[in-house]
Amino acid sequence: MTDKGIATVRAHLAKLPPPESLTLAERRTQYERALRVFPVPEGVKVEETQLGGVPAERLTPGATRGGAVILYLHGGGYCIGSPRSHRHLAAAIAVASEATAVVPDYRLAPEHPFPAALDDAVLTYRALLAEGVAPTQIVIGGDSAGGGLTVAILVALRDAGVPLPAAAVCLSPWTDLTCTAASYDTKASVDPIVRRAGVGEMARAYLAGQDAKTPLASPLFANLRGLPPLVIQVGSDEVLLDDAVALADRAKAAGVPTTLEVWDTMIHVWPWFITLLDEATAAVDAIARFTRPRLHGRAS
Repeated sequence: MTDKGIATVRAHLAKLPPPESLTLAERRTQYERALRVFPVPEGVKVEETQLGGVPAERLTPGATRGGAVILYLHGGGYCIGSPRSHRHLAAAIAVASEATAVVPDYRLAPEHPFPAALDDAVLTYRALLAEGVAPTQIVIGGDSAGGGLTVAILVALRDAGVPLPAAAVCLSPWTDLTCTAASYDTKASVDPIVRRAGVGEMARAYLAGQDAKTPLASPLFANLRGLPPLVIQVGSDEVLLDDAVALADRAKAAGVPTTLEVWDTMIHVWPWFITLLDEATAAVDAIARFTRPRLHGRAS
């Protein structure tokens, strides 16, 4: 490791205005500024497209193998975020996995509450299959709300009888919209990003009056049997730690091959800070060690 450490990221975050001081429009704009801060890896072709009527970005590295696709679902509490805010992270995972990344610009709450985001994710996946991409060539992944959405789409596809992807990746997944896990309190003092009040507001916007334990909104409460292999990465210093641990426990109990990685001193979705943090690069490399053998049939 070099001196690109978590202290650098914390210092970067400390310079930002508190989220509660911004309007929703301002928060969305702030997230989009990632385009200026975090460059896309060299050689990645960025294309705007539509899949199943859903706007999306297709990120194609210079070296891919066999038509493999990472369907990446961005985070942002279902209220902010876009393919642009997560372009650098999705592209880094694509490069490491020797695959193309597809990042849908799914509809956001409060304008489009549950199940709009899930519906758009399902349409995107079905469109990939219609293009001729085999389900065994697809890994679905996402961070935070996108991590929860990753589990939700797997459940929805299974229930609809649609062939499931080869595997799934969840980064700091938000899986329980009741926002009642103990780590909201025990990790509050060390998490510089997520607060119960903020995610509670986002949960209410997304749910629009529906039960917070609705399984496809809070997949921690879903039947997880029959899902493909799953890797979950979470930081030790984030309030969503318990969401990730509980998801891993429930998935294992349901017979899902599950790997849980708890990264010491890391914060919420630390791989997003890939140009600032060595552990972000290491996490992406770990993801690729999981995705490559499932997409390409080889270890690395």
